[in-house]
Amino acid sequence: MKVFVAGASGALGMQLVPQLVAAGHDVVGMTRTASKQDGLRALGARPVVADALDPDAVARVVGEAEPEVIVHQLTALSGKMRLRDARHPDRSTMVNMTNRLRTEATDHLLAAGRAVGARRFVAQSFAAFRFAGTGGAVQTEADPLDPNPPEALRAGVAGIFHLEQAVTTIEWGEGIVLRYGGFYGPGTGISAAPDALMAAPIRKRRFPLVGDGGGVWSFVHIEDAAAATVAVIEHGKPGIYNVVDDEPAPVREWLPALASALGAKPPRRVPRWLVRLAAGEAATVMMTDVQGAASNAKAKRELGWQLRYPSWRLGFANGLG
Repeated sequence: MKVFVAGASGALGMQLVPQLVAAGHDVVGMTRTASKQDGLRALGARPVVADALDPDAVARVVGEAEPEVIVHQLTALSGKMRLRDARHPDRSTMVNMTNRLRTEATDHLLAAGRAVGARRFVAQSFAAFRFAGTGGAVQTEADPLDPNPPEALRAGVAGIFHLEQAVTTIEWGEGIVLRYGGFYGPGTGISAAPDALMAAPIRKRRFPLVGDGGGVWSFVHIEDAAAATVAVIEHGKPGIYNVVDDEPAPVREWLPALASALGAKPPRRVPRWLVRLAAGEAATVMMTDVQGAASNAKAKRELGWQLRYPSWRLGFANGLG
């Protein structure tokens, strides 16, 4: 098939493009940065340059490509982690730009897909720590999401809801949303790179274990996430899939293990009240209260998806890159 990947030069795009090419697909990779075209060519894609927030530019490059499948992997979650971003994520440039990509850019890509008669639209969503504290211990795609997130996170959650609603209700094709766990591995914020978004403060012991560390997260290695995406592109059904590994875990388990894998000292323990004062309620909740235990049973059953790293324990030890 001809597959158009928006965000092809991002962390997941750089894993997804070569897997699609290896599977025999014709890949057009969109990037905003002209200097990244050679890298995409080296991966086997035909690069196109466009700003995803410019509807005319998006319509032009999608119209020229005439893809059967559009894959939306656009985010802006890179750069340095700063205390003010944790305290006020709603004011963060990264978060605000990602929200625009999940709302405005989603609408632009959907309009372009409809215009060219694309038959499938696949979009990136999020499952790492987003579920309400109801239902079973490990929740499925059908379980409720948090209806009342911390105020500082509401804009980001609204962006995710917009994307999921827009994609799963299209009438001109098959809309599929992938709720990925927290990415780790090469090119992500949790990797062996010295400047990786989360790894850098962990190495400096600036990413503490807050309170009881009871917040539960789901993870997925970036290569496994790309493999699931290929499977969805080829034979996924309309709707939502959780793309996570087999072992959701509380922060008190995964954070010390990650520090050890990065060659860092164990994280400091900091009381909840102090982090709330210094970093705000949103950061505190993510470390202590969120219930992000997501089930991957549907993806395994319907996609035949097999994980190279079924647990973050194996992946942190051997797959950080």
